Amino acid sequence: MANKFYDPGESRAAKVNDLFAGIARRYDLLNDLQSFGLHRRWKRRVVALANPQPGERALDLCCGTGDLALLFSERGANVIGLDFSAPMLAVAEQRQKAKGKGQNLKFIQGDALALPFTDASFDLVTIGYGLRNLASCEGGLREMRRVLKPGGRLVVLDFGKPRFAPWRAVYYAHLRFIAPMLGKIFCGDAAAYGYILESLKNYPAQEGVAALLRGLGFADVRVINLLGGAMSIHFARRT
Repeated sequence: MANKFYDPGESRAAKVNDLFAGIARRYDLLNDLQSFGLHRRWKRRVVALANPQPGERALDLCCGTGDLALLFSERGANVIGLDFSAPMLAVAEQRQKAKGKGQNLKFIQGDALALPFTDASFDLVTIGYGLRNLASCEGGLREMRRVLKPGGRLVVLDFGKPRFAPWRAVYYAHLRFIAPMLGKIFCGDAAAYGYILESLKNYPAQEGVAALLRGLGFADVRVINLLGGAMSIHFARRT
């Protein structure tokens, strides 16, 4: 049975927007539950790889409730967090206010496939759990390359596809049964988290994303597998 939030065609963005509008208030809690809190460690790994310096311009795409953007701001970078979902941004802004972050962090609503920024305007770009949700992975990566300065860093965190078949079967079973159950209990909608597996089936994941990066002219392309390949980080530099 197809997931009601997954559409590979023209309605992709609208359906993803509907999904996140429904789970925004519980998004952070569900992330902690389904990853056993590990997503926080993985995001710190992203920050370490991105290595933001005070005064650098950082763009966090599909920023959600602001985890990465807030971490970058704490390191002194001038940060813009961009997301398509107004409810998710509202949570991010509440967290920003609660943490007292202001001058070097701004959240804006926008489309990762049509970024409202000039060419070569950021030192680093990150996207955590968002590339998989775009209507076009290649189109999103192309836009990220466009707004990066020469030598700028790109770091992508997302779900992966483990190579080891027995572990892949266990992992997919978790996404097929446990994640939707948590979605049903805490959000009242199993499909909101059943979407993860459906979207992952159609995501190029580790090797596919690395190939796209190389094809777009990125250099120093690296793939870092986490949790046996269940999650992955891509690092690259714009030439």
